[in-house]
Amino acid sequence: MSLSFETILLDVDESGVCVLTVNRPEKMNALNNRVFEELDAALDHIKESDDIKGLIVTGAGDKAFVAGADIKELNTLQDSEAKKISLRGQRVFQKLEDLTIPAIAAVNGYALGGGCELAMACHIRIASKKALLGLPEVSLGLIPGYGGTQRLPKLVGEAKALELTLSGRFVKADEAKEIGLVNQIAEESVLDAAKIMMNSMMKQGPLALKNAILAIKESGNDSGYTSEANLFGELYNTDDFKEGTSAFLEKRKPTFTGK
Repeated sequence: MSLSFETILLDVDESGVCVLTVNRPEKMNALNNRVFEELDAALDHIKESDDIKGLIVTGAGDKAFVAGADIKELNTLQDSEAKKISLRGQRVFQKLEDLTIPAIAAVNGYALGGGCELAMACHIRIASKKALLGLPEVSLGLIPGYGGTQRLPKLVGEAKALELTLSGRFVKADEAKEIGLVNQIAEESVLDAAKIMMNSMMKQGPLALKNAILAIKESGNDSGYTSEANLFGELYNTDDFKEGTSAFLEKRKPTFTGK
């Protein structure tokens, strides 16, 4: 891969699964300006690449996924810069959520503040047993600013989102799964668990995966059912649909081409 970064790593395997690692282990992978700049560029590359079929986001080391924003950097901001920083974070994380390939967060430790918001922007979250998630911004006299106040209620409900945000408390992996903040807890390696889940998705029709993501993202909107029907209808004209149905009838595994 031609891109070179200082604070993130990109690794794409032969099946097209890209692992994006936030690589500041000495700073608990905290989000600073450089990380956001490089995430922005990396997500553009991932979106435009025909070779990348799925994305796994994780953190370097064994302590943190992303332990939040870089507080030292935040503390140097002027009042006029704060809103811009929030809007930038929202834009970058929305770019992640808007990907039409599966995006899984492999939460390998602390996922706090901006780190929790990064995980929530992924389509699916798998946590290690030692993971801790939370939005502790109120303890700094702030609120979540990278989309957390909007995504958390969608995942856990408004009442639970208010409890967690207003208290700022951390949630262990078991509770996070119970309330719907994470989908699965890895028994051993969280990255391996994410790869296993991703590989099961890679066996499916890529056009169907894309349209499923688009349709589900319309849930809750008045246009959701219409979008579902349109996206459903689009797939009937694809080679993948013909291959999938033929393989089912012929009792064999399908070979999808994404066409």
